[in-house]
Amino acid sequence: MRVIALSTIKKFMEGDSRYADAVDPSLAWYRHALHADWSSPSDVKQDFRNASILKDGRVVFNIAGNKYRLVVWINYAYRVVYIRFIGTHVQYDKIDAQTV
Repeated sequence: MRVIALSTIKKFMEGDSRYADAVDPSLAWYRHALHADWSSPSDVKQDFRNASILKDGRVVFNIAGNKYRLVVWINYAYRVVYIRFIGTHVQYDKIDAQTV
C-alpha cells in the first residue's frame, strides 16, 4: 500500500510529549500498512481484527493498546491509504470520522 500523510502522525507525536508512547505503535502500523495489500475491508480486518470499518473506505485503527485512534481513508482500487487523523479517544470523540 502507498501511505500518504505520514506527516499527520509525526505532527501529532511531536506536538506534545504526553504522546511519546504513540511513537513506536504508530510507526509499526505505518510499516505494516506499507507492506500490506488491502483490496477490500475484509483484508484490513484479517490484519487488524480490532479495526472499525466505516462506510466509503474509512477505517479506524486502535493504536497503542487502544489508547489512540487512527482514522484513514483507503482507496482499495489504487492501494492508497490516506491518514486523516490520529489522536486520543477524547480527541477522536470530538471529530466526525466520516468527514475528517
